[in-house]
Amino acid sequence: MAIIVRGTICPEKTTFVTPPEFAQQVGFVCYPRGGEIPRHVHRPVPRRIEGTSEVLVVGEGRCAVDLFDKERNLLATRELAPGDVIIIVGGGHGFRMLEDTVLLEVKQGPYVGDDEKEHF
Repeated sequence: MAIIVRGTICPEKTTFVTPPEFAQQVGFVCYPRGGEIPRHVHRPVPRRIEGTSEVLVVGEGRCAVDLFDKERNLLATRELAPGDVIIIVGGGHGFRMLEDTVLLEVKQGPYVGDDEKEHF
């Protein structure tokens, strides 16, 4: 349902935490001093994506995330702290803020409004 990457993780080499078939590719890309990413553009590769996966980064504060399976059964509750990243790839989810919290959210677009969500 989700992958949590704790803010304390700092790999020494490039490490992706999602497998290549996931709609969102999330990983740590490590470069030595003086390294560079050559300038480039991304070709318009056609992709078919169904559903929405989300990546959230806790910037400030703390929150609890509840993770649900496709039948809406609670599977787990995890606390997230500054620097933690959660990659939500299936099922349902909800967040409860334990402190004033700032989340950076990344997901596929375009956003079609609240019609893309089913609250339960």
